[in-house]
Amino acid sequence: MQKSHISHVTANCVTKLFGVLPDGKEVYSYTLSNGGGLEATFINYGATITSLKIAGTDGTITDVVLGFNDIDDYIDAFTLPSAPYFGSVIGRYAGRIKNGAFSIDANTYQLNKNHGLHTLHGGNSGFGRGFWQMKQLKGGLNPSIVFTYTSRDGEEQFPGELAIDVTYTVTESNELLVDYTATTTKDTIINVTQHSYFNLDGHTQSVLQQELVVNADKALKLDADNIPTGDFIAVKHTAIDFNGSAGVPAFIDTSFVLENNDNEPAASLYSAQTGLKMTVYTNQPSVHIYVGGNCFGSIQGKEGVSYHATSGICFETQNFPDAPNHAHFPNSVLRKGGQYSHSTKFAFEQVK
Repeated sequence: MQKSHISHVTANCVTKLFGVLPDGKEVYSYTLSNGGGLEATFINYGATITSLKIAGTDGTITDVVLGFNDIDDYIDAFTLPSAPYFGSVIGRYAGRIKNGAFSIDANTYQLNKNHGLHTLHGGNSGFGRGFWQMKQLKGGLNPSIVFTYTSRDGEEQFPGELAIDVTYTVTESNELLVDYTATTTKDTIINVTQHSYFNLDGHTQSVLQQELVVNADKALKLDADNIPTGDFIAVKHTAIDFNGSAGVPAFIDTSFVLENNDNEPAASLYSAQTGLKMTVYTNQPSVHIYVGGNCFGSIQGKEGVSYHATSGICFETQNFPDAPNHAHFPNSVLRKGGQYSHSTKFAFEQVK
């Protein structure tokens, strides 16, 4: 049930009631704009990005992410055989955990399994279905919003009460900054990401005519269940070599290993049609590229558009899937008294 009345306006920030959850909690949308052509809208259900609008080279405004107009559609999408997680924050652990089990020191934990024998994207509920509180809203030239969520000790069987904030900032330079911080009351594991599906031609189009670059020489080797084996594969001269500009594939579900620093691009997407280019930067060790999905064709998105398998492409900046079960993978354990920190930047530009 979408509500359209404006309840609050500050400089470059507009707040509206977006809908009501079955338990009566109100979900609001928050639109941030920089005055330079970038406008981003978020809701506090899943700390979700619902819309991201930017002008192309001819001045036409394009909404470059997939999503829904109605809170009920976001809720219903999680009941599909393979939930799309449109625009939501994924956690407590993004990606797959083999057999839903891991150990920290001498303690073994069994998580809720929601993907056959395994745990995917945090379990049955995960952060994408969570009710986040809007903690802070700032207007001005670089408007930002902070959402906060407390994952209780034992939620999805993860240890520790985890307090997490995500800050979205729209900069004067047409960048969307996504910054996460988290603390825990017990040693736990954490791996969060943003699960927007991008399409620089607009969410009514296919991504197959766009150009993809991934600055990675290696990817994770996967078993038959898409679980990392612990080994790596060289991507050079393979179907997943995107070091030079290549067309977006019709299907990909691959974790690429990033060995550069967060000042160097992890990946980029370019559309000759709109002249838009998006470059992704991150301090994370991987970007998981995803195109496809077995629920598309049954999902009606914004403006009544029927989404299909190539409607969007995900750039999931994160740690490696199943990292808790591989000692040589980057650390995924957050200790009590420590702080998790993750930064990702989506930078947009017009390329003539």
